[in-house]
Amino acid sequence: MTIGATALDTTLLLPMTAHIALAAFLYVLLTVARAPAIWGIGRRADGSNPWAKIEPRISANLSNQFEWPLFFHIACVLLMLLGTGTTAVVFAWAFVGGRLLHSGVQVLTTNVRLRGLVFTVNFLAVLGLWGLLLRAAIEHA
Repeated sequence: MTIGATALDTTLLLPMTAHIALAAFLYVLLTVARAPAIWGIGRRADGSNPWAKIEPRISANLSNQFEWPLFFHIACVLLMLLGTGTTAVVFAWAFVGGRLLHSGVQVLTTNVRLRGLVFTVNFLAVLGLWGLLLRAAIEHA
């Protein structure tokens, strides 16, 4: 694909789409978790919401998908314009894998220490992408 006279490298589009799919899944999960409280669908016999303990964790994780991942998407778009190497693709998939693990830990457990360790994968992958972006920008200058 080209933008003007510039070829667009789309190899990072798949990991970006995978992250968007994760966010979409979390929206669906949050809707299901809120259904008993909002619409009365799936309430227990006593009227309580069986998802009440997990719903705030799903909501928090969904919010997390719009914080640090913003830097992931920006780096990917810019790298697609400047050219993507194998290292960038590895960093991008490491980010997505880390996001999946982070979501699982945050939604399914209350282990903040483990969540922080898993977040480190995402954090370092994005920093790696930005390092590659900086190098590519310097080379193209």
